[in-house]
Amino acid sequence: MNIAGIDHIVLRTVKLDLMLTFYCDVLGCQVERTLSELGLTQLRAGNALIDLVEVDSLLSLQCGTVPTNTGNNLGHFCLQLKPITNDELSAELFMHGIDSGEFFKRYGAQGMCDSIYIEDPECNIVELKSQPIG
Repeated sequence: MNIAGIDHIVLRTVKLDLMLTFYCDVLGCQVERTLSELGLTQLRAGNALIDLVEVDSLLSLQCGTVPTNTGNNLGHFCLQLKPITNDELSAELFMHGIDSGEFFKRYGAQGMCDSIYIEDPECNIVELKSQPIG
């Protein structure tokens, strides 16, 4: 068995509208599919999906207790971006009112490269890492 990449990640939310604004308007995801009866909205993130599940839905209740600001059930996840400079990424985040903080070299699936951590409206930590330029 060989893993080719991440297929999808599931994030439970009580702030669906804010999460959609963050992932679509700020990070550039697109709504791919909505299944209202399940409380599920699936966002296209490159070759993967980010599933947003409303916490009061049947689908979410099957996952256990509701995450809180002090008890999230996810450490962080990393989105690999198409090539972009650190300055360009910082400026784009700033336009959306997001402080990008400092870039640090971190190891990931594509090796060592600069990345930053930001938070979505549900306080999930999202690491952003650019593919190498050139």
